[in-house]
Amino acid sequence: MAARRGTGVRLVEAGTVAVGGLAAVGLVALSTYPRWRPWCVHWGATADEATRRLPGDDLVAEPDLVTTRAITIAAPPASVWPWLVQMGPDRGGVYTYDWIENLLGLGVHSVHTLLPEFQHLEVGDAQRLGASGPVLRVAVVDPAEAMVLRSDDGHWTWAFVLVAGEAGTRLISRNRIVLPQDTALTRCFYTYAMEPGSLVMERKMLLGIKERAEQLGDRRANVRDAA
Repeated sequence: MAARRGTGVRLVEAGTVAVGGLAAVGLVALSTYPRWRPWCVHWGATADEATRRLPGDDLVAEPDLVTTRAITIAAPPASVWPWLVQMGPDRGGVYTYDWIENLLGLGVHSVHTLLPEFQHLEVGDAQRLGASGPVLRVAVVDPAEAMVLRSDDGHWTWAFVLVAGEAGTRLISRNRIVLPQDTALTRCFYTYAMEPGSLVMERKMLLGIKERAEQLGDRRANVRDAA
């Protein structure tokens, strides 16, 4: 019995240390966030991309928060575009951490194949993020160049812009957000919780699109070589 109690005490102590360690890490991250915030909101983007005017910027003229993140994809825009077009709940997914999305009730299941039934997109097409979440409606669709989604309340735009280059394609993702309430508490929540959280999810999404588009390009190249 004494041995069991000793093991139990050690487990409790280990758990306490772990929680304390996580709390300390969180406190350090919170207190130093102003220093690494530019990296967080501009992950992967060049200085020019972070400040460049992009399609859809005019739809939220005076946002409270702006994030611009980007990634290089070793494939032409035409190989990236199909993965963007089919994004969304009950469509091709969003190529990020599905289990986190589904904890929020979004019903997301990210696929690794192109879905022909979701390859046609028009201005006005809409999808709801969860049962009671915001409705995102297509505001701009320029095949292989730009897709912009806009919430029905006008407080959020999400733009995906494809720029061809020597290395392939630069995929730029920009969010422009108007806070629901411009209070100190709301601004603190969005700055210290939503911004880092959005980086975790959006980084995974951009990497997921990159992986899928490059694999598609490799498969097409193999088919051409075999022919």
